[in-house]
Amino acid sequence: MSKALGLVETRGLVAAIEAADAMAKAANVLLVGKEKTNPALITIKVVGDVAAVKSSVDAGAAAAARVGDLVSTHVIPQPDDELAILFPEIREVPQSAKIPKPKTQKSTEPPLVAEVAAAPPDEKVDTPYLPESESIEEEANDLPLFQVDTKDLSNMNVHELRREARHTPGFPIQGRDISKAGRKELLDYFDKISKG
Repeated sequence: MSKALGLVETRGLVAAIEAADAMAKAANVLLVGKEKTNPALITIKVVGDVAAVKSSVDAGAAAAARVGDLVSTHVIPQPDDELAILFPEIREVPQSAKIPKPKTQKSTEPPLVAEVAAAPPDEKVDTPYLPESESIEEEANDLPLFQVDTKDLSNMNVHELRREARHTPGFPIQGRDISKAGRKELLDYFDKISKG
């Protein structure tokens, strides 16, 4: 017989499923069964080492209480052999059916950091063409600052005007000032930008 028997009793199927899932994930225990009674009470049973069963039952109880109705929990450390008459599923589990401990395997994948081979000195390495920064700045200065038509602006509400102001480079006001500005004030700023 296993070293401990853990029981979690819930009201309802969802709470029982959630408890069983949490119990199986929490520790190295074996789910040995469930028992359902008429008024929708479901008892989940696990076996394993005493500490593993205790932590598993605690996790199952917390999960069941979170999603449904937890009725009771109990852990029986080192149950007597006569208890197997009432619960035949908790008899000593054969060694092959026990949960195997996780084994660490050596990775066959290459390491993440690989040695970088240096290029021979006589070979030319192609470098991408990077234009001079001055030419980029000149091109940016040639672009018009404001591209929205004033007719479109007059049809926008204040929220749309504020959004457009935030996305307009070189807009005279920034941040909270845009949020505080009214529709007429924003239209005046847009007129100033468009005129130059």
